[in-house]
Amino acid sequence: MSTFVALLVYGLADGAILAVAALGFVLIYKATRVINFAQGEFLLVGAYTFYTAFVLLRLPLVLAAVVGVLFATVLGVLVERFVLRPLIGESAISVIMVTIGLSTVLRAAVQLFFGTAVREQPDILPTGSIELGGVTVPLNRLLVVLIAGAVLAGFALFYSRSRHGVAMRAVADDQQAALTMGISVARVFALAWVLAAVSALVAGVLLADLAAVEQNIAAFGLIVFPVVILGGLDSIPGTVAGGLTIGLL
Repeated sequence: MSTFVALLVYGLADGAILAVAALGFVLIYKATRVINFAQGEFLLVGAYTFYTAFVLLRLPLVLAAVVGVLFATVLGVLVERFVLRPLIGESAISVIMVTIGLSTVLRAAVQLFFGTAVREQPDILPTGSIELGGVTVPLNRLLVVLIAGAVLAGFALFYSRSRHGVAMRAVADDQQAALTMGISVARVFALAWVLAAVSALVAGVLLADLAAVEQNIAAFGLIVFPVVILGGLDSIPGTVAGGLTIGLL
């Protein structure tokens, strides 16, 4: 029983990170119908951006997180504007190949500036343990589940209640109808990539805190694909269910 509870907590933590990472993938697909094969590299860039601000520049935790969000926002806008927007009207395979090329460029950029060695980062979450049902489980794993749950809930509220979220839903349903209602489709596309980069930042930082700041973070992002296939390419609730299921398995 103790082994089962411990594995349950570890699986839920991994699944929660997968759900956050897959959220960006789904948001991009819903808004633009683009399959982003660079999602794993977005996690990698997010983790190293936070590492740079928190460890190398020695900024406070909150300020380092703000720097990470700002960088993710700029990255999302630049990718959409200069990489994906020129491909509007091109075949799906052309866009897919470009996102694969983007993943290679992002990974090479990280290696250029940081090398391939594993980087040490002070623990962000407490590393102690607590008793849960008579079983000792890591506190940081439980906190990862709570943080990921809060992030997913925040995205869900934004997507369902905010003005920009409603615009994203409208574009996902019918771009032409959204245009006639005065919604800027190009702006929604950019917002989708920004949100994808921010969600990848959160997932990358959490993953780096549980493991290490290293190149394998991008490989973790590959597991996003079975998550979105299981949960549905355009289903946010399905993404959460798929992430938790894959994590537990």
